[in-house]
Amino acid sequence: MSSPHSPAEDLSLYQSSTCWFCAKVRQKMGDLGVQIELRDIGQHHDYREELVREAGKSQVPCLRIEEPDGKTTWMYESSDICAYLERRFGSSSH
Repeated sequence: MSSPHSPAEDLSLYQSSTCWFCAKVRQKMGDLGVQIELRDIGQHHDYREELVREAGKSQVPCLRIEEPDGKTTWMYESSDICAYLERRFGSSSH
């Protein structure tokens, strides 16, 4: 179990600083106190290329989840990402 404000080493968020849906996910990360590596596809062309090559499209936000078995899962849609983060990092007392 992760402690508050600890990095989630198995997660990366492909996002853009100008995207409202990305801001929604970043807000949820802050609310939960979880640190996820942010990969801004608007400022770093390599991240955009990687997202298209690995996940199939450049849509953001996209959460990259490195599974324990070595596989990678790509999750799109801010609401789905926020729900995943809440399930994984949220407190049961809410």
